[in-house]
Amino acid sequence: MTTPRPETLAKLTPVLTKRWLSPDAWRLGTYEKLDGYAALRKALKAHPDDLIQLIKDSGLRGRGGAGFPTGLKWGFIPQGDGKPHYLVVNADEGEPGTCKDLPLMTHDPHSLVEGVIIASYAIRANRAYIYIRGEAVHAARRLRSAVAEAYAKGYLGRNVLGSGFDLELVVHSGAGAYICGEETALLDSLEGFRGQPRLRPPFPATHGLYASPTVVNNVGTIASVPYIVLGGADWWKTMGTEKSSGPMIYSLSGRIANPGQYECSMGITLRELIELAGGMKPGHELKFWTPGGSSTPLLTAEHLDVPLDFEGVAAAGSILGTTATQIFSDQDCPVYATYRWLEFYHHESCGKCTPCREGNYWMVRVYRRILSGQGTHEDLDTLLDTCDNILGRSFCGLGDGATSSVTSSLKFFKQDYLDYIEGRTAPKLSEKTLVGAH
Repeated sequence: MTTPRPETLAKLTPVLTKRWLSPDAWRLGTYEKLDGYAALRKALKAHPDDLIQLIKDSGLRGRGGAGFPTGLKWGFIPQGDGKPHYLVVNADEGEPGTCKDLPLMTHDPHSLVEGVIIASYAIRANRAYIYIRGEAVHAARRLRSAVAEAYAKGYLGRNVLGSGFDLELVVHSGAGAYICGEETALLDSLEGFRGQPRLRPPFPATHGLYASPTVVNNVGTIASVPYIVLGGADWWKTMGTEKSSGPMIYSLSGRIANPGQYECSMGITLRELIELAGGMKPGHELKFWTPGGSSTPLLTAEHLDVPLDFEGVAAAGSILGTTATQIFSDQDCPVYATYRWLEFYHHESCGKCTPCREGNYWMVRVYRRILSGQGTHEDLDTLLDTCDNILGRSFCGLGDGATSSVTSSLKFFKQDYLDYIEGRTAPKLSEKTLVGAH
């Protein structure tokens, strides 16, 4: 295990994670001792429009994958329209390798609750929802406890802290469908329907929950708001890069000495993150990795020094996504890894659109054939052709994400596929997996 250099250690910027190791960090008493709800008191003295402008000035971008400017999204909500406004927090974290929202809600749930109150005040919403993944029982329990504490202390409910602002906050557990991480499918699920993406336009900003103006933001995005209110936009922009401001929680997993969450200024490189994590495991050499979860195109050891911000990763041909950095070594097979990811997307496809429903179904079977030693050269063309018919043609981003590892692994590791097809690599799956695959 390597010891990080001082200059690399300096890249750690604990902001959202600064309370995680405090005793009983999830309790209201601890939170209040550590600046908790000070930002709310400050925000309630400001005009809602000024808060929206503050978030715009900070350059905060969505931490859920797309990186859309948060203040701009808040500003889309029409005012004076006579309709109820809603804030919905997307806490349906479920992509393979992604693990930043769940520990945040487990260790510091009040930061999310405080962010919800401030954001709701800014967009003039009197009702907010946190949609959390059904399997996240422990995080949901902590979150509900924090909400109950906030109600008891007057931070939620009628006339919040005597400001005249009313807010009801509901924690809703989903049923464990990955598709509900897509914001419109989440809204359908929240309304009691089957989780399936909606046709857009209209967009949630005008026709969201119950056909009313709605802001949908990720956990990390909303939890960042209290820190920006307290520290100011200029302070927030001292971290990160010009177009990707602030810190980011990078979830490192795989063939490294110390997997976990590392909060650093955006723009850090994988080389530095691996150094912070104690280096690669003994006997392992980096081969490929995902910068933002399984739905982002793979990168290789050649991309060790790519800045991990929205622009840097995009320039390298991938997506920053959820900063779920899965690290694979020379002892891992990119063909098999892609097959396992495709199994996930095939299973989690809602089935609403033909490209995603059929395309992932058939690609899984092609991969089973290749990994069983029965593949052909034509299978590689079939995979690329199928991806071409899914990408940009599926109803939502799930289909696009499913193609990412297929096309990128074929781009960088075509030889690994050929080794299975031409018999140089022993089959990883038995022929019985081909039953029903044709």
